[in-house]
Amino acid sequence: MTGAQMVWEALVREGVNVIFGHPGGAILPTYDALAPYEESGKIHHVLVRHEQCAAHMADGYARATGRVGVCIATSGPGATNLVTGLATAQMDSIPIVAITGQVPSNLLGTDAFQESDVVGVTQPVCKHNYLVTDIHELPTILKEAFYIAREGRPGPVLIDICKDVQTATGLFRYDMEVDLPGFEPWPSVDAEALAQAAELINRAERPLILAGHGVQLAGVSRELMELVEKAEIPVVTTLLGAGNIPESHPLSLGMGGMHGEAFANRAVQACDVLIAMGMRFDDRITGRLDRFAKQAKIIHFELDRAEVGKNVVPDVAVIGDLAETLPALLPKIEARRHQVWIQEINEWRADSQATDILNYEVDELIPPYVIRQLWHCTRDARPIIVTDVGQHQMWESQYYIHEHSGQLITSGGLGTMGFALPAAIGAQMADRNRLVWAVAGDGGFQMTLQELAVLKQEKNLPVKIAIINNGFLGMVRQWQQLFYQKRYVGTPVVSPDFVKLAEAYDIPAVSVRKPQDVVPALERALATPGPFLIDFRVKEEVNVYPMVAPGAAVDDLIRRPKPAIVQGYSGVEPHW
Repeated sequence: MTGAQMVWEALVREGVNVIFGHPGGAILPTYDALAPYEESGKIHHVLVRHEQCAAHMADGYARATGRVGVCIATSGPGATNLVTGLATAQMDSIPIVAITGQVPSNLLGTDAFQESDVVGVTQPVCKHNYLVTDIHELPTILKEAFYIAREGRPGPVLIDICKDVQTATGLFRYDMEVDLPGFEPWPSVDAEALAQAAELINRAERPLILAGHGVQLAGVSRELMELVEKAEIPVVTTLLGAGNIPESHPLSLGMGGMHGEAFANRAVQACDVLIAMGMRFDDRITGRLDRFAKQAKIIHFELDRAEVGKNVVPDVAVIGDLAETLPALLPKIEARRHQVWIQEINEWRADSQATDILNYEVDELIPPYVIRQLWHCTRDARPIIVTDVGQHQMWESQYYIHEHSGQLITSGGLGTMGFALPAAIGAQMADRNRLVWAVAGDGGFQMTLQELAVLKQEKNLPVKIAIINNGFLGMVRQWQQLFYQKRYVGTPVVSPDFVKLAEAYDIPAVSVRKPQDVVPALERALATPGPFLIDFRVKEEVNVYPMVAPGAAVDDLIRRPKPAIVQGYSGVEPHW
């Protein structure tokens, strides 16, 4: 069997049925060997228009399915174009296997055409990577790559295969056991730490859970809800933890951190026991570290030892898989009620709601209104919402009510503009019958809009697209307004006519400028088979509130002034 055939045989054995990529000279033997696998329906290849988007599509596929996503590219620029997508996956712990072609092994180090040190380039942004120069090593490397990508804390793995290895022949075995000394994907649970955590939780008067992406990765939303209701503990989530418990639940406080609700951040600062689950205390959630949750004993449930104490030193660290530690914790927790604590939080919640932008500024089209109407129109279908990065991302997290884990797919760690459309394509490829919306800004959308072609090439792939178009790189503009005396340098954005652009790709589209036209446009998109694009031309200078300024504590918020007028476009009080 050739090395190229080994690649596809390994993918079939790993259960891979769709890959995302772009061909080129150094990977051509592998592409040539793909034909019989496509013809038999075992593997479907999605041709992207830029390799970065192949990585984002594999990322979206992995987040939507929980399986390993696969992308493929040629050497040199094809491989280096993957870097942003790999870094995005690494920051958010997403399992990807990236396969790249490399120049023949006898040309390594000679500056041959389209040669680049892809292993060296990608080492900082991958969980692991390989350069394959020997056909006899290829089956083992393929096996190890999928194992490393998905076991323990997930992440991207790159396999760079020299062209002569792809054409060489060798014996293919794939039933070997993976043996990687030093790799401890599933550390054993520390029973003593678990008992200490339970004691702190049982003694707490003002407990709070801070739930992150790890809850989703471990698939323990049901167990989390059991803990929440048994001990009446309110829950704040990170951005990637949206939907860990239904956000309509009275104990859900929504997202915390830089653009989290004021009452959620006040609860973090006022709790006496903070139970952090599957999150890594990054600066967007903690703000100023020396003032973060100073009144609290901190318990950190975490799979990755390297994350414990990196930013916040916990009083108790429970190392292990949440799928094991959380069920083991539950019998040790006493049924409790914390009425005074909950009442205090609800008073803060009411104060936050009084300043909500949806209570005013409603005669113009504002982004939060668009997002809330998107929720109204799609809530019953339980869609996947894939966002880009920026103001619209924060408004989505604030005004779309996520009811289940995994409903929001977004680039939380790296903050990758251009992520939404390709990641939405990846999520939609996982299930064509699932409703998938890509929500993007006018700036980020222009970074990867060429992938509109994929929607048509994939037989009218039914991704729905909402562009929140305010004519600016909105979040950067907001920082310029608040911290740089409103000097809007480099942030005004000139955009094409997105409706005409979509029509050029034979995708139906509509532009919306008035609040009363939002719902009809959304309903038309939902009623139209295949893809649909809506260009929402929203008010330009609308800010995301509340906001924690860089370097400030999370309860040191910039808040929206209380409204003076409550009146909708119809002249009556609106019902959001």
